[in-house]
Amino acid sequence: MGINLQSFIEGLDSLALECSELRGQVCSLKDLEELRIKYLGRKGAIAEMMVNLRNLSNEDKPAAGQKANEVKTAIAGQLDSREAELKAAQAQEKLSRFDPTIPGRKPSEGSLHPVTLVMDEICDVFVGLGFEVVSGPEVENDWYNFEALNIPPDHPARDMQDTLYVSDNILLRTHTSPLQVRTMTQRKPPVAAIAPGKVYRRDSDITHTPMFHQIEGFLADTNVSMADLRGTLTAAVQQLFGAGTKVRFRPSFFPFTEPSAEADISCVMCGGTGKDGNNTCRVCKGTGWVEVLGCGMIDPNVFKSCGYDPEVVTGFAFGMGIERIAMLKYGIGDLRMFFDNDVRFLEQFS
Repeated sequence: MGINLQSFIEGLDSLALECSELRGQVCSLKDLEELRIKYLGRKGAIAEMMVNLRNLSNEDKPAAGQKANEVKTAIAGQLDSREAELKAAQAQEKLSRFDPTIPGRKPSEGSLHPVTLVMDEICDVFVGLGFEVVSGPEVENDWYNFEALNIPPDHPARDMQDTLYVSDNILLRTHTSPLQVRTMTQRKPPVAAIAPGKVYRRDSDITHTPMFHQIEGFLADTNVSMADLRGTLTAAVQQLFGAGTKVRFRPSFFPFTEPSAEADISCVMCGGTGKDGNNTCRVCKGTGWVEVLGCGMIDPNVFKSCGYDPEVVTGFAFGMGIERIAMLKYGIGDLRMFFDNDVRFLEQFS
């Protein structure tokens, strides 16, 4: 095949000119990429021209190779330049379609968890009654969680707690009552505090979870009576559930209070009638009452553990499960809904 250096160079120049003319006609990045492959690809026009190098004399090959590299660089530069032009045109087109007068889209907003909402509401109620909010560790020792609260090692109430132990003396707190002891050991009466937080027990079903939330509250001073307890809790409950809510107290037993009671409110679902239409109310089971908290006068042994003189100091304490209060306030039938993280459920509280 007859070829010399001059014809080889003229062929390369012809390719460069041809590519320069075609690049101006390209209107999309896709077509531009096809043009790049046509001239600079492994099987493109430049590669085909390079095959002819073997037909040149050894003296002409260096000049031919240099010319081929120059043309290849020039074509690549032309294509890169056109690519920048096309991208700039696309950006300008997007800007031309933008209408600054169109109202913006409001971003989605999250919300507090219903348990958090109820916890904050309960704290606000008791802060308004003169109580201080306190907090403490969730990993507790046996003395604060049990012994100082009049629950010695052989007390059957320990079995009721189903405690999650970390070691022989360290455990995940089973109630927020240890904060009652921690607060009283650090302060002198009068003291009124409320302690919200997570607690842990070995239990899990439709009405129980291994982790849940409680609020413990107490008041210690001189001449505190059961009437003070009844008046305080009645006022708090009626702020939470409405002024028309009825409250009753039933005798009960807790190791750290004596006497002890459980407080019931008129059922929020059936209005205390015990009926849901023609059926028995499933929440109060037809009684018209639902339990909301336990309470009582602080046991003298608890005062002794905290360094208070039970002959001088008296007081009351109470505790409630926040999830239970939330279920009653919002009409939720399954405790597990609080922990499933179902957005359809949670977004109702936005």
